[in-house]
Amino acid sequence: MQISFTKNTNPGKMPPENKLGFGSIFSDHMFVMDYTDEKNWHNARIIPYGNISLNPAASVLHYANEVFEGMKAYRWADGSIHLFRPYENANRINISAERIGLPQIPVDMFVEAVKAVVKVDESWVPHSEGTSLYIRPFLFSTDPELALHGIHQAQFVIILSPSASYFAEGLKPVKIMLETEDVRAVRGGTGYTKCGGNYAASNRAGDKAMEKGYSQVLWLDGVERKYIEEVGAMNIMFKIDGVAVTPALNGSILGGITRKSCVELLKSWNFPVEERLLSVDELIGAAQNGKLEEAFGIGTAAVIAPVGALSYKDREYMINDFKIGPLAQKLYDELTGIQWGKKPDNYGWTENI
Repeated sequence: MQISFTKNTNPGKMPPENKLGFGSIFSDHMFVMDYTDEKNWHNARIIPYGNISLNPAASVLHYANEVFEGMKAYRWADGSIHLFRPYENANRINISAERIGLPQIPVDMFVEAVKAVVKVDESWVPHSEGTSLYIRPFLFSTDPELALHGIHQAQFVIILSPSASYFAEGLKPVKIMLETEDVRAVRGGTGYTKCGGNYAASNRAGDKAMEKGYSQVLWLDGVERKYIEEVGAMNIMFKIDGVAVTPALNGSILGGITRKSCVELLKSWNFPVEERLLSVDELIGAAQNGKLEEAFGIGTAAVIAPVGALSYKDREYMINDFKIGPLAQKLYDELTGIQWGKKPDNYGWTENI
């Protein structure tokens, strides 16, 4: 792939690494590539970070035909920079794009584009413990018509955001609330994709949970309102009576890359793990009889987010004395150890840029 380069003549300055936050500071450049039916993908370029110009009739603004990914680049102790399972992100954005009707991006082209823009802005990959460069590839329709039809024009963009550790003060459990009214997604819909509509549909319940003092919403399935699905913007895993249990990917749950990595690690350790339907009755029953030993969200931003309390129908259930459990800690240590090059990568998950 030929990628043109326009240097940012007014470069920014990264703030102190202990003040990075998440997703609010951006590097000097971004990758952009265009699609039309006639030319396919073309005009790949790395240009100064800046606003995107869109026709007011661009269909993404009216019909939400967009998908995105979330991934990170990590600086190792020797100064080298590595991605974590980028081909998984490349495959997943195409799964999302196919459902929304957007054009596919060749997997090798996706990874090449990510590497190229990270390489240009490698000085923005922070050095401090727990920090990383968050990478946001996104793909959207630019068709300048209000007619509802197939997508014929699109744009693919990658922006970069140096980010602090998700848990600045260490892994601290959060309180979550089981949502019984709103639903996030249904089988046959877009729940298994990473598209903005799924997150927009989560906002009302999320706001309600925060008003009640809870950090995240735990979603039930949208048909029977009976089975556990996801928590907030992450997958979720429980340790129930000595077994790790995570909801099965049934078409309404995002196939998380961190989730997949956790399942593969557990299997490599011969730790019992099940991907299956988990009803709210079983979960609450386990909380009541003491068999719910751990709960934790799993996703790119936090890696592992321990859950210390669960609210259901105005009753709160404490989990593991509101402390991170040993399984969650072990998974966090192993995954971040591989990502930051502190532990051997025996799985071929890291990719040097």
